[in-house]
Amino acid sequence: MNKYELCVVLSAKLEDEERAAAIETIKGYITRFGGTVGENIQEWGKKRLAYDIQHMKEGFYYFIPFTGDATTPNELESHIRIMEPVLRYLVVKPEADAEVAASEAVPAEEKAE
Repeated sequence: MNKYELCVVLSAKLEDEERAAAIETIKGYITRFGGTVGENIQEWGKKRLAYDIQHMKEGFYYFIPFTGDATTPNELESHIRIMEPVLRYLVVKPEADAEVAASEAVPAEEKAE
């Protein structure tokens, strides 16, 4: 199981209940595709966007950590892409895991030489 982080920007026009429903839908997608949602979902609140998206200047930012196999992010992105309240999304692997993988890869290359 790999660790991932999902950053989601939701429309600023949504009410509290609608935002909560959108986040619950996203969490449902994560579990449906074999992942588990982390405990510390970060809500950054309403922030100004770097540029206008769909004529909006602000959006609600959420960071959702989750674990899953290699296909979970692709399946998740394909469903989030068509969600109407989502302005932008991004799934990344945290840097700590990337550094561990890089440090493990170096000795393997040295052994090959």
